[in-house]
Amino acid sequence: MVLRKFLILLSFNGLVVSLDQLTKNIVANSFKLGASKEIFATWFSITRIHNPGAAFGLLASLPPPFREPFFFLVPTLTLLFILALFFRLKEEQTLTIYALSLIVGGAFGNLADRIRLGFVIDFFDLHFKHKWHFPAFNIADMAITLGVALLLVGMLQERDSEPQPRRDS
Repeated sequence: MVLRKFLILLSFNGLVVSLDQLTKNIVANSFKLGASKEIFATWFSITRIHNPGAAFGLLASLPPPFREPFFFLVPTLTLLFILALFFRLKEEQTLTIYALSLIVGGAFGNLADRIRLGFVIDFFDLHFKHKWHFPAFNIADMAITLGVALLLVGMLQERDSEPQPRRDS
């Protein structure tokens, strides 16, 4: 019998990777590198960016002989660790199942770019009047961020639902 948690993992992984790769392909076919289209005046644009680094461009300036193996090895080991955790989850740990499924889908979406292109395509560009910019991101990054937020919510819920020690007065 296929467990519900694995159906959720496969469904979310497929959905996130598909949406992520579809949107990246649309941007890659519609925009030259660095090209931008303002969507909402003063705060949101679609801008094609190639990110050789980690999330939000971290470590992008590392030398390529170190950076390239690092960004294949670390995500692969992280995915294996998360999948090992996933196997240990109980069916009733629904929020954690959804959270880890989003993280895995996002990680696979960005890893697919790294394998195929050697960098990740980012394009959501939040800014304030083009003077302040939040680092560009994509659907995979959004899935990972949402997954981490759900994990934190789940941890807080578990902490709040634990029986409190009695205090004798």
